[in-house]
Amino acid sequence: MVFSARAEKRLYPALELAGERKRSVSVEMIDTLIVGGGQAGLALSEHLSKRGVPHLILERHRIAERWRSERWDSLVANGPAWHDRFPGMEFSNFDPDAFASKEHIADYFVSYAKWIAAPVRCRVEVKDVRRKIGGPGFRVETSEGLVEANNVIAATGPFQRPLIPPLIPKDAGFLQMHSNAYRNPDQLPEGSVLVVGAGSSGVQIADELMRAGRRTYLSVGPHNRPPRSYRGLDFVWWLGVLGKWEAQHVEKGKEHVTIAVSGANGGQTVDFRRLADAGMTLVGMTTTFKDGVLTFAPDLTDNIAMGDADFLSVLDEADAYAIRNGLDLPQDPEARQIGPDPACMTDPIRELDLTAAKVTTILWATGYQVDFGWLNVDTFDENGQPKHQRGISKEPGIYFLGLPWLSRRGSSFIWGVWHDAKFLADQIVTQRSYLAHHHSPLRKNVTSRT
Repeated sequence: MVFSARAEKRLYPALELAGERKRSVSVEMIDTLIVGGGQAGLALSEHLSKRGVPHLILERHRIAERWRSERWDSLVANGPAWHDRFPGMEFSNFDPDAFASKEHIADYFVSYAKWIAAPVRCRVEVKDVRRKIGGPGFRVETSEGLVEANNVIAATGPFQRPLIPPLIPKDAGFLQMHSNAYRNPDQLPEGSVLVVGAGSSGVQIADELMRAGRRTYLSVGPHNRPPRSYRGLDFVWWLGVLGKWEAQHVEKGKEHVTIAVSGANGGQTVDFRRLADAGMTLVGMTTTFKDGVLTFAPDLTDNIAMGDADFLSVLDEADAYAIRNGLDLPQDPEARQIGPDPACMTDPIRELDLTAAKVTTILWATGYQVDFGWLNVDTFDENGQPKHQRGISKEPGIYFLGLPWLSRRGSSFIWGVWHDAKFLADQIVTQRSYLAHHHSPLRKNVTSRT
C-alpha cells in the first residue's frame, strides 16, 4: 500500500475535505488537536480513532515532509524494512531485509494515513497555542483561523531547528551547511570537505563524499557503533532481544553520545579504520577556529576506542544470549577482528589550515534543537526543554510525542513512537472518562439529592 508522489498529491485534497466546511466558521472546535503529520502524529491518530476520540492533525507542509525535503538524496533507513515500520502495515513489494529509501518511507506514511483514514489537514501552520481564559482547553491560532481544543499534542518530532555551533564566522569564506540542507556531492563547490559529527548522518555523508572523489575530513566525537549484523541477524534484532530498546534512561555521561549505524550500500557496520584506509582523514572533535585554522581535541583515539568497546560489548551480550537460549546461530569470529590504527590515528592532526587543505565546505552533522516557540504554556524549563513524564506534560491537556527518550531508547524510532502513541491515547481516553463522569446526568441527579 505504498503510493507514488503523484498519488500523494491526489491524497491531500481527500484528507483535507473533512475539515473544509468547518473553516468557514470563526472558531473550529475539536476534542484533540495533533500538531505534526509525520510518524508521531499518524501513530497517535490511529490509536485515537480506535478509541473513538474526535481529533484533527494539522501539518504545515506535507505528510512526512522532512523525509522528502530535509534529507540527502541517497538516504535510506538505518533499520531493515521488517523493523522500521508500524505494526499494522508492511512495505509493499519490498524486501523486508532491505533498507527503504527516504521516498519509500514518505510514501509509506502517506499510504498509512489513507489506510487509517487519518483526519489530516495539510499546509496549515500552527502559530500559537495558549490556555483559554475562563474556560477549559486551549485556543490555537493557525494560518487558516482559530481552533479550540481540549487537548493539544506536540508531535513535531526531534528534528526541528538545525544546530550549527557558532564556531566559524559566516563570513570566513567557506560554505557552511547543516546536514539537513545537504542533498548530494554535486551540490557542493569544488574542493575538500570537512564533516563535523560522526553519528549516522555524518558518517554516511562523509562516506558518500569520499566515494565521489572528494578529499574528506571527518571530525569524530564520542559515539556508539553497533554491528550492522552479527551471527546472521541484524543489530536491531539483537538490541530488541537484549532489551536495549527498552532502556528508560540514558547512561550518565552519555547524554550526547551519538550512534554510528548505516543502511547505505546494502548495510554495513560503520568501521572508522576502514574509512581511513579508503582515504578519509579522521580528526578529533572540532574545538576552535582562528585565522583560517581549525583546531581539534586530542581525543580521536579515545573516541574510536569507546566505539570499539561498545561494539564488542554487543557481541559479548549476543553470544551470551545465544548460549543461554540454545540458539543455533552461525559463529562469526571475523566480526571481532579490529584492524590496525591508521596514520591519522597514530599521528593525529591537531590543526588544519582550511585554505591550505583546500577545504571549501564545512558540513555540520551536529544535530538539532527543539523549537516549541508556538506552544505558549507553562511546561518548559529554562533551556526550552519540555517538562513531561512519558509525554504527559506539566500543563494538563498538553502532550509530547516523538521526542528522543520520551519513555525509552526506542521512542524516536518509527516502531517506538507507535507504542508511545498508544500510551498517550490511553491517557487521553482516561481523562475523557473522568470528564464524562463529571458531566453525567446520573451524577447530577445524585448531587441534587444530597
